[in-house]
Formats: sequence, structure tokens, C-alpha cells
Amino acid sequence: MDFDDYEKLPTSNVTTYMTAGAVAGVMEHCVMYPLDSVKTQMQNLSPSSNAAYRGIGETLVRMVKQEGVFRPVRGMSAVVVGAAPAHALYFACYEQIKDFITQTTKFTNVAYGVAGCASTVLHDLVMNPAEVVKQRMQMYNSPYKAVLECMVKIYRTEGVRAFYRSYTTQLTMNVPFQSIHFMMYESMQNLTNPDNQYNPAAHMVSGACAGAVAAAVTTPLDVCKTFLNTQPLLVGQTGLVHAVRTVYKLGGARGYFRGVQARVLFQMPATAICWSVYELFKYLLLAKPADIDLDLRLEDSAELKLFPEIKSVAPMPSAAPIKTIEMPSVSGASIYGALSLNTMHNSDNGVSQTGLLRDMRHS
Repeated sequence: MDFDDYEKLPTSNVTTYMTAGAVAGVMEHCVMYPLDSVKTQMQNLSPSSNAAYRGIGETLVRMVKQEGVFRPVRGMSAVVVGAAPAHALYFACYEQIKDFITQTTKFTNVAYGVAGCASTVLHDLVMNPAEVVKQRMQMYNSPYKAVLECMVKIYRTEGVRAFYRSYTTQLTMNVPFQSIHFMMYESMQNLTNPDNQYNPAAHMVSGACAGAVAAAVTTPLDVCKTFLNTQPLLVGQTGLVHAVRTVYKLGGARGYFRGVQARVLFQMPATAICWSVYELFKYLLLAKPADIDLDLRLEDSAELKLFPEIKSVAPMPSAAPIKTIEMPSVSGASIYGALSLNTMHNSDNGVSQTGLLRDMRHS
């Protein structure tokens, strides 16, 4: 396989992109979930005296001491259920739209941004209810003990609207986030992976940089989203405008950047894991078996790089096949009979065995 064509692998296999995206999404959220719980609690605008945290380490330690060892991972099952289909649609949509636009225009960065925006709409449509349940369970001293219990209580007390109350805010945050994310990732790929090879290190570094920049820029909207997801639904207190006013009223300008360090530290490894897993599964599922073993060929071996003159050595001619003579099968009895017959014949001619041996020594 010519690795120059790695990024030009056939895109008709939507199932491949959905599978790779689902695995990448679940891995991303599960591995970084404890830090996501820390970020949610640090973004609380009106914490109790026991939940007034000053740093990431302090938040995590006090969560474990006050609420148990498994407190940082409470609500993870909601993310697993939501992330798998959300990221499946997310990456499949992104790949299809990106390929379509790049074939019709030369402005590749615009294509990446537009594809990221369109895929975000589908992603958030599936993921928003899971985000609401997850963040309700992540809050300090949450009354919910299980994901299903949380879903049922929210539905009974606040209705279906509660699951999508922050959808417009989520889109307002994620559309610029994903646009910056994808454009930054593709730009970093041009720097770290100009040959468009499957390069795990390049994918990881590009994903980490893209996630850090996008997370820092969109933190104010993330604070507003967390506020809408975690506060009970009250009359006249819905929407992004209300959230922006409330955040400023309670925390001032600095309130919009509450938890920015935790958010950046969460997004850097999260996007690095997501892109690394996605590119790995994309490569394994789309590449041919012979292509996967390409790195084992002599041309790419370390020995060849150290000794390039190996290329000029002519191959050894293959030796002519050795012809073998098939001997007739002879049994032990036949050999014994032949020797006996030969002895008898020599005796008949007046030549003794001793004479024969003596003649052989002199010859």
C-alpha cells in the first residue's frame, strides 16, 4: 500500500467509520471520566462549604474522601450508552462531508470546519441527554445513585425538555469547538505527518494540541452549559442568555473560566486518545492484510536504512536442482542371499576369501 494514499482510502464503507468512531468515543470518555467529574464540580457556581475547591488535585482527593472511592466514576454508564452512537454518527458524518467538499473545492480548511459543524449537530442530538444525566450525577452530594433512577426522576419532575434544555448552548459551544478542533487537527497533521502515513505519534500529538486549543477558547460556553444542565428547571430561567447573565452575576468575568485548567487537561489526553484509537481502527478496518505487514518488508527495515548498499546487491542465483538416483529397495534377506551366492561362486572358481583379501591389499 502506498502510504501517500492513506488519507485517500475508500470512504464508502460507512460501517467502518461508525465502528471506529464508536470505539474511539467510548475510550475517550471512559479513560478521562474522573477528570471530567472534577471539572464539573469546579464549575459549580454556588458550591456548598464542603465543595469549595481551589485546585484539581484537591478536588479529586476530597471527592474520594467525602463521597467514596468510586465517586469520580459515578455516571460513567450514561456516557458509554450515549458516546457510542454519538461518536459513530459524528465520525461517519465528518468523513463523508469532508470528502465531498474537498473534491469540489480547494479550500480544505473550510471543508474541515464545515464537516465538523455538521457532524456536531448529530453528535449533540444523541449526546445531550447523556450529558444531562452524567452532570447531575457528578455534582457534589448528588441525590442520584444510579443512571436509570436519575433519568426517571428528571423526566417525572422536569419533563423531556430538561434533557435538551442546554442543546442550543451545547451547539453554540461545540460548533466553534469542533470547527477549531478539526481545523487544528488537520493543520497539525500537515506539520507532523506531511506524508499522510499512519503515524500513531503524529495522531496523538495533533489530537492533544487540537483539543487543548479548542477547549481553552470555548470554556465560557462550557460553564454556561454546565449551569443549565445541573440547575433545576425554573420558569423564565432557561436558555443561553439567562445562563450568561447568571454566570456573570455569581462569578463575574472570572466565572466564565471556572475549571479551565481541568477542562484543558481533560481535553488534551481525551482528544489524543480519541484520534489515536479512531485512526488505528480506521487503518485496521480499511487497509488490506498485505498492507498491514508492509512495515516488515526489507525496504523499510532498520538494516536497510543503516546499509543502503544492500539494494545494489544482486540476488544469488538459485542453484540447479540436484538429481537423485532412486535405489531399488533391497531387503536384508536379499543382501544376505547375494553375499552367500557370491561366496559360493568364488569358492567354485578356486579363489578363497583369504586370497581375495590379500589381493585387495596389494592392489
